[in-house]
Amino acid sequence: MKDVIYITGHKSPDTDSICSALSYAELKKQLGYEAKAVRLGDVSRETQFVLDYFGVEAPMYLETVKTKLSELELDGAETILPSATVKKAFKLMNEKEVKILPITDEDKKLIGITTLSDMAEKYIGTLETNVLSKSNVTIENIIDTLEGTVISGNDLGEISGEVVIIAMYPDDAKKFINKGDIVITGNVDTNQLAAIQNGASVLIVTGAFNVDPMIIEEAKSNGTVIISTPYDTFTASKYIHQSIPISYISTQLDNIVSFKDYEFLDDVKEQMTKTRFRSYPVVDSCGKIKGFISRYHLITQNKKNLILVDHNEKSQSVAGIDDAEILEVVDHHRIADVQTAKPIYFRNETVGCTCTIIAKMYFENGIEPSKEYAGLMCSAILSDTLKFKSPTCTNIDIEIATKLAKIAGINIDEYAMEMFKAGTSLKGKTPEEIFYQDFKDFSLSGYKIGIGQVNTMDIDGLGDTKTDILKFMEKLCNDKNYSIVTLALTDIIKEGSELLFVGPNKDILASAFNIDVSGTSAYLPGVVSRKKQLVPPISTVIER
Repeated sequence: MKDVIYITGHKSPDTDSICSALSYAELKKQLGYEAKAVRLGDVSRETQFVLDYFGVEAPMYLETVKTKLSELELDGAETILPSATVKKAFKLMNEKEVKILPITDEDKKLIGITTLSDMAEKYIGTLETNVLSKSNVTIENIIDTLEGTVISGNDLGEISGEVVIIAMYPDDAKKFINKGDIVITGNVDTNQLAAIQNGASVLIVTGAFNVDPMIIEEAKSNGTVIISTPYDTFTASKYIHQSIPISYISTQLDNIVSFKDYEFLDDVKEQMTKTRFRSYPVVDSCGKIKGFISRYHLITQNKKNLILVDHNEKSQSVAGIDDAEILEVVDHHRIADVQTAKPIYFRNETVGCTCTIIAKMYFENGIEPSKEYAGLMCSAILSDTLKFKSPTCTNIDIEIATKLAKIAGINIDEYAMEMFKAGTSLKGKTPEEIFYQDFKDFSLSGYKIGIGQVNTMDIDGLGDTKTDILKFMEKLCNDKNYSIVTLALTDIIKEGSELLFVGPNKDILASAFNIDVSGTSAYLPGVVSRKKQLVPPISTVIER
């Protein structure tokens, strides 16, 4: 995660925002960086036309740059089944040099966890003689733990008795043996026989000694399983309790503090600081174990690397930007409020389009963009400058666009008309979709201003849709406490904009544009640029 550089434009992305991110990511890759273009909203019809025309996929949608647990290098998770023995769990911990084991089912879904300290504490408390039956130990578990061999018997299911060690005369031993018990003894035939005849369900013969055929026949008659183990009697009696299923002494899921891998690191910090566990299991949405998070992860640098293009205002940028490491800003708008902890590369030029700057960076590095990316950048310049008609357009924009068009193999006049035709169609769009097609928030001296812009070839064709858009704007203004919400319906043929507006401070617009704001709209002839013709006058009035 740490080496990837995410390159993003602003929210409600226009063609420049998307094409800048894609083109700069491609340049960064050619310069040896691992860069990924992302977007912060839906792709507009105009932008989709551009992407389809040049065969380039839209960037991945990025909801936030806050770090998710799934993006961390979590501590590994060696898993074990709940039926596995304590001995097997302890051996696995030693081999893998871990102090915690997640207990899972066969699908790796978390059931519980066990730690070395838990194992020591709880295991000591389980050394009662009947613990094997209480914990549903199977004879197979005992065989595995004692490295034993079955001499007689085939019923290897759960046991029901207690553990008894015979180290006395047979007549005395009978007092301690009950039906169903597990008897551990050496190579004394009389003791072995006494165990069988008194109803032992399992006879464990230590020292790997041979068992007399007569004893074997007696065991068969009485249904007793005989197991031979290479361990001596003391060791066998010590190890047999390690045949307990690990689930018996583990912490169950209901009592575990665990996290989902889609949770954000910042959100789990509080829970981790309130508890004193060394590690916390992380599972996916299906409950499958993904690894462990520890306090080490809280102090390790986990910020995403971020480059902003076509904006430098926090309100227009990705959610969680304060948790990211901003490396660069490449933009052509006013310098706003993005702050960084250390110096960065900041390139801001008075041109009509961010892609103009990025194209210059290609040429400065001696790299000619491919036909596809030359086409994307040329499209963005044509879009942002309204094919060189916008007052924001400079000679540099025209020069770069002409050079890019030649590489892309397009005729600027013909291509621009196709692009605008595709992008200005509002047919089938809801008022909300129209409004958010290209919308930006601005924080100006304590005033919260929202300014949207839609390019069209026929403002009058919107008809009653304007009324519905205004209703949506009123609701948005009230719900989110805007000072002013405006939408510029820009006619790219007549080169002017109808400004729709609502909000408690719309008198600012009256001073900024010398218009009557008693209604909800006014026509602004010659106004086609939000950056140069809408934002500066509003800002000037507010700052007076």
